[in-house]
Amino acid sequence: MHIRALTLRDFRSWEQAEIELSTGPTVFLGANGNGKTNLLEALGYLSNLGSHRVSADAPLIRSGADRARIGANVVNLGRELRVDIELNRGVANRAQINRSPVRRPREILGILHTVLFAPEDLALVRGDPGERRRFLDELCTARRPGLAGVRADYDRVLRQRSALLKTAGRSARADLNTLDVWDGHLAAHASVLLAERLSLVHELHPHLVRAYAALAPESRPAAVGYRSGALPAELLDPDRVPEPDDPAMLEEILLRELVAARSKELERGICLVGPHRDDLDLMLGATPAKGFASHGESWSFALALRLAAFELLRAGGTEPVLLLDDVFAELDRRRRTALAAVAAAAEQVLVTAAVPEDVPAELVGNTVRVTTTGDPEHRVSGLLPAPPESLPPPAADLPETVAGDLPG
Repeated sequence: MHIRALTLRDFRSWEQAEIELSTGPTVFLGANGNGKTNLLEALGYLSNLGSHRVSADAPLIRSGADRARIGANVVNLGRELRVDIELNRGVANRAQINRSPVRRPREILGILHTVLFAPEDLALVRGDPGERRRFLDELCTARRPGLAGVRADYDRVLRQRSALLKTAGRSARADLNTLDVWDGHLAAHASVLLAERLSLVHELHPHLVRAYAALAPESRPAAVGYRSGALPAELLDPDRVPEPDDPAMLEEILLRELVAARSKELERGICLVGPHRDDLDLMLGATPAKGFASHGESWSFALALRLAAFELLRAGGTEPVLLLDDVFAELDRRRRTALAAVAAAAEQVLVTAAVPEDVPAELVGNTVRVTTTGDPEHRVSGLLPAPPESLPPPAADLPETVAGDLPG
């Protein structure tokens, strides 16, 4: 898989950018603050319908503009598809495939697969559980795009059920039968999401072990597991092989746990059971990586997670585009070498760097100089015809949002 062309309009700092790309490595070279990261962020958005830097869409739209536009020509196994998305202030986002509107933006998921390495990746180890849940869910959706709908449904039910819990906790006349109905909906959607997460951790674990050993051979062995307060320990073992009936079994367990937690939930007014409260267990030997790993070990673990994701997608028949956002300046020689060796074998890798010395020799290829000087609308090489001002309305008048479709 590779990207043949990228077009932007009013995205972040870019009033307009039009770039032709080729397979192999391409380096976006320029001083900090010139918009290099914004180019990779745009491609990551097309891949995941979300930014690795912010949780909302508003900061992605250039100041003074009403909408932003991202478009790319993606080539996979000899077939080329054009995908576009328009981010709008105050109204629903819209998307197209081959210039034809789709009903919901999430229908473009699966066209472009990317794995992005960025300085923010340290939060995978040191950050809040939400960072790790997002990593899991984006990877799950990359493997099975239809899961985006499950995630959207789960998020909707979670909001409705949480609102009911707050109301019921303050009212002695609350209708708890309604809460039983929402319990059923929550368990049904949560069980599918949980089954996918458990299957992913099972398949990710061996890739993570190998990647970390290559990055930090002198360190303790790494391991990844799934942490859930609702599930028994035997289901959380990363070596356990998932069963076909896992969703049905998980739904029964979740329903029991929801009943058991009912009084505490009513007292606190929040939902205490479900995948929105789960986490990844990242271990170095017998010690949790979070809070105990050194800075170098934390970086190695974060890189190993991304490398494992890349290898997992490749094992499933997908060759993701590698996006390396100014990461080599953060790494020592061994980690630079290990990451460069993987990147050099990718079909396409896009790198940002402030100075040429930050780019390993294996990735020196096409260079695109990014600068704020000259014509403010055309700051990169390889101009293409400008895209239309905006996308036409979607084929159906169904409400759609990116943030609502893909909860973080």
